[in-house]
Amino acid sequence: MKNIDSKSHVRGESVYLDDIPLVQGTLYACVFDSPVAHGKLRSIDTTEAEISEGVVRVITAKDLVGENQIGGIIPDEPLLADDEVHFQGMPIAIVLATSEELARKAAKKISADIEPLEPVLDPRIAAANGDLIVPPKIFKLGDTEAAFERCDHVYKGRAEVNGQEHLYIETQGAYALPTENGGLRVYSSTQGPTAVQRAVCRVTGLAMHEVEVDVQRLGGGFGGKEDQANAWAAICAVGSQLTKRPVKYALHRMEDMRMTGKRHPYSADYKIGLDKDLKIVAYEATFYQNAGASADLSPPVLERTLFHCTNSYYVPNVSATAYCCRTHLPPNTAFRGFGGPQGMFVIESAIVHAADALGVKPSDIQRANLIENGDEFPYGQIAESDAITTWTQGDKKYDFASLQREADEFNASSKYFKKGVAMMPVCFGISFTKTPMNQARSLVHVYTDGSIAVSTGAVEMGQGVNTKMAQVAAEMFGLPIEKVRLHTTNTLRIANTSPTAASAAADLNGKATQLACEAIRDRLLEIAQPLVEAESVDDLSLSDGYVHRNGERTSLDFKTLVMDAHLQRVNLSEHAHYATPGINFDWETARGHPFAYHVYGTAIVGVTVDCLRGRYEIDYVKCCHDFGSSMNTSVDYGQIEGGIVQGIGWMTIEEVFYDDSGKLRSNALSTYKVPDIYSIPKEIAILPLETSRENLAVFNSKAVGEPPLMYGIGAYFAIRQAMDSYKKSSPPFDAPFTAEKVLMSLYEK
Repeated sequence: MKNIDSKSHVRGESVYLDDIPLVQGTLYACVFDSPVAHGKLRSIDTTEAEISEGVVRVITAKDLVGENQIGGIIPDEPLLADDEVHFQGMPIAIVLATSEELARKAAKKISADIEPLEPVLDPRIAAANGDLIVPPKIFKLGDTEAAFERCDHVYKGRAEVNGQEHLYIETQGAYALPTENGGLRVYSSTQGPTAVQRAVCRVTGLAMHEVEVDVQRLGGGFGGKEDQANAWAAICAVGSQLTKRPVKYALHRMEDMRMTGKRHPYSADYKIGLDKDLKIVAYEATFYQNAGASADLSPPVLERTLFHCTNSYYVPNVSATAYCCRTHLPPNTAFRGFGGPQGMFVIESAIVHAADALGVKPSDIQRANLIENGDEFPYGQIAESDAITTWTQGDKKYDFASLQREADEFNASSKYFKKGVAMMPVCFGISFTKTPMNQARSLVHVYTDGSIAVSTGAVEMGQGVNTKMAQVAAEMFGLPIEKVRLHTTNTLRIANTSPTAASAAADLNGKATQLACEAIRDRLLEIAQPLVEAESVDDLSLSDGYVHRNGERTSLDFKTLVMDAHLQRVNLSEHAHYATPGINFDWETARGHPFAYHVYGTAIVGVTVDCLRGRYEIDYVKCCHDFGSSMNTSVDYGQIEGGIVQGIGWMTIEEVFYDDSGKLRSNALSTYKVPDIYSIPKEIAILPLETSRENLAVFNSKAVGEPPLMYGIGAYFAIRQAMDSYKKSSPPFDAPFTAEKVLMSLYEK
């Protein structure tokens, strides 16, 4: 079973936001945004724009019917700047015109009188100023102060990790249409339909039952459309409310890059202590998260950094503190991994620091400290671990030692080209760490012709979640996949949705779909029992489009059974609810069981560095990955391969650069480099972990969206090892490791 959307994608028939047929009278929006990162907004002059060709209206903060606020977690994000501007790209005014071109032309005629103020761009400076979005978050396990006294080796250092541009193929956008009695229908490119619904209601003053949000699919999201989609939907909704006409806004690429937040950059301090056997006895980390100008999703991203600060390792004494620092950059937001990769990079840096100082391989320390069953995470959850299993099964398949020997032999005979090899174990928790978000609903209809319609809260954004939902329904009813149709994600059919994020969408919505199908199936089998003369309903099952009795096919087909049930007035629809059992977390004690399960994996990454030019190639990524029991290997392999490449891009060539004034300089594909066909690994090998362990995933098929991205961290340390083979330069731990940084580190004076 491949992705059900593959054929329509290839043929160009899949419908995205920009493919929705326009209603007559549609207006086009364009934003006038702040040219400075921080300043007092004294006045706005929209006179010329208002009289420009095709312009119907120009909207500023004073025109809003509802509240000028779209902040979800913390109300600190105005839709339109009013008294102050907080980042370059902050929306100040909305132009509505009869064409996209005329709207953009008019927006250029708006001017604003802004008194410049000093921007703060460094999270450490923001923290020193006390400018935190939320109070510091802290995890503690054991007694680090006493433990460091017992350590044979103690090392301190600093690690920096930059942000990452989402660069989804489809930019942010929305299309709002007025409905009867003052309501709105909003088509949005969003991962969180309910979040968009709430934001629209807030700025328009409408109740949630008056606003319908519909999502067909996204052209990529990666977390960038979880909360950041709210602003553009709200802008269109405000325009539609005030003009009583449909309003559309699809951002141009450079607008999108300039005005939206990225993966959070972090600056961190670490201290690691080991005993003589290379066991990590104590670990301390202090994280300074660059949140940007408002909260967005920064607080939960910060929390997940703490949840993953020890990666796949058991450390008995941990003290981790994280600061959510407000700066004058666009509000940074969710990105695949949601803060976990940043925490993992820091402890991997600490391990490499210790290994370099001790003259051992980092893999010796990694292997000695992998978490085992019964060990405690720093937040109190007890591990059910496959960390060692993925390492040993991967080693058996790929022979890690032989790959290192091959690199060493190559380096001994090559003067300027050097190979590096690094291990990257991964442990990633699956669930929203805010417990109430771990719920979902599914609406299933069985029609009298035997076909199935499914609506869930999951948003399809290329990750194959619709395919998996269709598989669940097809499996439960014993039908071919062609008999199942997934419908749009819509807040009227499925209300109060959690966003499609945290790698939890397939589990939550899949389980809800399973429950809905199960309820209908049970009713159908009760109807079937007398028809096939079965002694008990327990003797019956559905398979291959027929009712089976004790495993033998009967003459009663599914379509006939459904029609018979309908004639007997049996309910052929079900709306089911699923909430993940057994999870909890209390931030007052910073203890609990926040994750339904963990995904484990081990990768070995090999690179070749041209030490004369600073350039490098990724030779291979070979991993043993914990799928659980994959229900769709085509989809899952695609997710792993994509995640690996995206993680490598973050660690190597993708450099987000703001100048001292807070202006984004990496604002186009000419100045921001993403992995292409020439920079992806020459080989990606994926070995499914052999396991019979039960888990809470749908059909035991573990989440696969986020965990593979972290394998890409290994590329950073493989490059560093290759450099050491040429010249012991000990560059600072500062990602991404661009070719320029490699060259300057090798030849710095």
